[in-house]
Amino acid sequence: MQDQAFTDDFRTQFDLLMRLRRDVRRFRTDAIDESVLVRCLDAFRLAPSVGLSEPWRVIRVETQAARDAALKNFQTANEQALAGYSGEKAQLYSQLKLSGMKEAPVQLAVFCDDATVKGQGLGAGTMPEMRRYSVVSAITLFWLALRAEGLGLGWVSILDPDQMARDLDVPADWRLIGYFCVGRPECVSDTPELEQVGWENRNDTLPIEVR
Repeated sequence: MQDQAFTDDFRTQFDLLMRLRRDVRRFRTDAIDESVLVRCLDAFRLAPSVGLSEPWRVIRVETQAARDAALKNFQTANEQALAGYSGEKAQLYSQLKLSGMKEAPVQLAVFCDDATVKGQGLGAGTMPEMRRYSVVSAITLFWLALRAEGLGLGWVSILDPDQMARDLDVPADWRLIGYFCVGRPECVSDTPELEQVGWENRNDTLPIEVR
């Protein structure tokens, strides 16, 4: 395979894909075609991983008991987070929709297997966290693949990861990287919702320092 640049049209479309890759909280409840979901999940296998360790472990959260436990986990953590704000920021926080767990038809918990022997430890001896970074890289490819299919992903980070691991009964060496809601977005925008509601602004330029 020759190393060659892609066309201007492809680069334009890829730029649009990245701009529309938003963190979705508002989902339609429509079921997702299983073949489409599997095609998107295959993006994990294309991701880079330190030492070719492929440390990602994906749990499909489908039973009502598991989903109820995950939702309770979020609600408890969200109440604790709200208590950490005061004044106008607390009022704004209380109005934010920070999870699509009640609506999203597909929910996934993605873990990193810190004890995997695959890859023989290459590249992870001095920086074992590289395994977790590898999982994040795979999630990013999955995220883009979903958006290309007209689907969205919401990353729920307001959780107790240890409780989630216990509720899902995963091995002791697995570490939660994220809980994800997947479905069709109610609407599509190139502006993050947190920016839309005035929580924070995105930088216009990338700060780069020189040493």
